[in-house]
Amino acid sequence: MATNSSTNIVELNEVIVAVIPWPEHGHLNQLFHIANFISSHNIPLHFISLTDRNQDLKNRVQNTSKIHFNDLLAPPLTQISEPREDFADEFAFLEFLDKLGEPIYEICVEISKKAKKLVVVFDSLMTDVIKGVYAISNVECYSFHAISAFCMYSTFQQVVGEVEDGVARQVFDEMPEVGDCFGPHIFEFVQKERECNLHCGEFMNSCRELEGEYLDLLVNVRKKPLFALGPFHMLQELPESSGNRDRHECLEFLDEQDFDSVMFVSFGTTTTLSQEQVNELALGLERSNHKFIWVIREADKKMETEKCGGKDSNFELPEGFEERVEGRGMVVRNWVPQLEILGHKSTGGFLSHCGWNSCMESVSMGVPIATWPIQVDQPYNVVFVTNVLKIGIPVRSWARREELVTATTIEKAVRTLMGTPEGEEIRQRAIELSNKIKNSVSHGGIAQKERESFISCITK
Repeated sequence: MATNSSTNIVELNEVIVAVIPWPEHGHLNQLFHIANFISSHNIPLHFISLTDRNQDLKNRVQNTSKIHFNDLLAPPLTQISEPREDFADEFAFLEFLDKLGEPIYEICVEISKKAKKLVVVFDSLMTDVIKGVYAISNVECYSFHAISAFCMYSTFQQVVGEVEDGVARQVFDEMPEVGDCFGPHIFEFVQKERECNLHCGEFMNSCRELEGEYLDLLVNVRKKPLFALGPFHMLQELPESSGNRDRHECLEFLDEQDFDSVMFVSFGTTTTLSQEQVNELALGLERSNHKFIWVIREADKKMETEKCGGKDSNFELPEGFEERVEGRGMVVRNWVPQLEILGHKSTGGFLSHCGWNSCMESVSMGVPIATWPIQVDQPYNVVFVTNVLKIGIPVRSWARREELVTATTIEKAVRTLMGTPEGEEIRQRAIELSNKIKNSVSHGGIAQKERESFISCITK
């Protein structure tokens, strides 16, 4: 690889790719999947992120030798210390983001000197931050959207008002209000994103078996090539570091259970439930008499826990709960291998906050979802899962999000999904979708061809 800006053009790389993620873990992990996928095609790749995020990836993944990590030092901030996932907070990080723009531009300038073409792949939340790179003469940019095509199209038609007549009207009538989900700054963000319309194409963690109709609608209104490259976890397996190879206790628990008998309960890494809600959830799971694995942890990042049903982020399980459910239920207070749990034969349901990553993983593994939306895109994903795909049942109603979800409601949802003919019908639909997705990513499948088309596009 050329390292000197004065190198003769014949020694330059044809293409170098620079990946710039939004530094929240859920977004970052998705683009790291893409980074590995691109680098597997022997394309030089730079991953530009905060120093601690890069270090975490290098610690967690065994072989990153094909990826060059460019570290960004976290700029000093007057009020805010950590990026958060919810949209209102993202705009509170204006100071944080503004200070990242210049070092990102400088890194991209240096990389561009080593290639005939620099392809910048960036999270759409970084649109305003990376706008300086468009001034680089040999740059092409591709924007990544971390939400579903259904959510993106739904919010787009609410904010901008562009929607195809007669398309899924019965679904759109039940849409949540975009401002309630993303915060009032969503309108400003969409406007800025539309104004900065210089990127060559877009891509999503989606697939045409799930969202073909909405992917096509997005192309019609956004006038950009759009690649559905998901499910990202099926692009290629990331080799875990040697320190993480021991089999998790959750999987050993599942090995001892019957087929489709266990409900997996997890609300992601950015959700903290109130103590009162934890008590109700524990009681509902106990009363259901169904087996479960419950991941209960404080959010990895500070959150406005009022959005999650309360103000107290410190919680305890009801006295004697773990003893009463011993052998039937398992409580875990740290990281779990979610994808392996969802892919285990004993897992029959997923009680989830319905973040898009979790939805994609669950659907691809054929596991139906009991929906419990908390924020941002999750209420839209619930509508898609329950009303469009019909592979889930509601537990928490977004319209009644200020209310406590009672133990009775939780018990009923678990019993319905895990022990009734209705639940089995939902499960069979999920399995059918899973089979379609797996076929599409196999050699010659629709998803496989779309991925090849993306690589061809960025390298042509």
